[in-house]
Amino acid sequence: MVAAVLGVGLIGAGEVAQVIHLPTLQLMKHLYTVKAICDVSQKTVDFCKYRYNIPLATTNPDHVINHPGIDVIFNLTSDEFHETIAVAALKAGKHIMQEKPISLSVESAMRIVEAEREAKNGARVFVGYMRRYAPSFVNAFKREVASIDRVLYARSRGIVGPNAYFVNQSGTFPFKNPDDIPSGASAKRGTLLGELLREAFDGDTAYEEDLKFCRHLGSLGSHDLSLMREVLGFPQSVAGVSVNHPFYSAILNYQTSQGAFSVTYESGIDDVARFDSHLTVYGKDKTVSIQYDTPYVKGLAIKVKVDEVNEYGEVISKEILSSYEDAYTAELEEMHACFTEGREIKTSAEDALQDLRLFAMLLEQHRQQYTRSMGLN
Repeated sequence: MVAAVLGVGLIGAGEVAQVIHLPTLQLMKHLYTVKAICDVSQKTVDFCKYRYNIPLATTNPDHVINHPGIDVIFNLTSDEFHETIAVAALKAGKHIMQEKPISLSVESAMRIVEAEREAKNGARVFVGYMRRYAPSFVNAFKREVASIDRVLYARSRGIVGPNAYFVNQSGTFPFKNPDDIPSGASAKRGTLLGELLREAFDGDTAYEEDLKFCRHLGSLGSHDLSLMREVLGFPQSVAGVSVNHPFYSAILNYQTSQGAFSVTYESGIDDVARFDSHLTVYGKDKTVSIQYDTPYVKGLAIKVKVDEVNEYGEVISKEILSSYEDAYTAELEEMHACFTEGREIKTSAEDALQDLRLFAMLLEQHRQQYTRSMGLN
């Protein structure tokens, strides 16, 4: 049976759209066809229209949302616009491929969840946590972790260098630094972001390092923490947080039927050109790790490493590669099946809401530590 080809409209034509989504969609014309693209910069959308032969290039998101030939909206806007675009698209009966994080406040995410429940045409939300669709994660990593009798410890790390280093070698040649951004656009973004962050902190005073921590969790952190949740579940509590921008760490407490364990979360961005992102799970006689590379260079292998002790007391080390298929392609294949066949969406809006709840736990722990250290309690 020939699969239905879904019409796609992109709202937001920045780096991720140009380096990852548009090239991937171009190679998946048997499943998707891009019919419109929107951005605040007319020069940017004109560039994308020419390069990818997109019929409609506009600066008005309503032209994409209300386009009769579009089935799926790729919401690739900045965080402060996620809710507005998602709710409008769902009201119009369009499926959403939502760039992570779903939003920055629990309340905002809940409004998206509610809009999905009331959406026309049964429209659904698929949140773009591509690492959770990587074949080596879905197959080898989860299978090997499941064979650990009892988890004793885990480590989630995401320490990366500048994206520009990888983007400049990706072969995608994106259009950068447009000079036609409307004069009021930055002010509008700032206002919306301020309102969203006030909601994230329940209207309390948020210090500069709180705000930076929140933004970091929404950008790099959300990938690591979402992956951790799928494998280990939701943590019971946060033992402690260290905030030293641009590096952050935390210890998360877990309690299971097999016993308690902790997870060390560490994340940061510096100027060293490398991508050290992994999740490692430790058992008594087996350790399993998955290592991710930059998503800006297509096709880099995502590998699983297993170290274990056999019945002779010997150490066995092996490396598993389930597939060279990149995580974004695997993600969009699964999304197509979810939208056309009714499959359950594992990275749903309700699932992504759990990330916001975890963010809130981490932020609250940091605020408690800060107030104690300043003698404010």
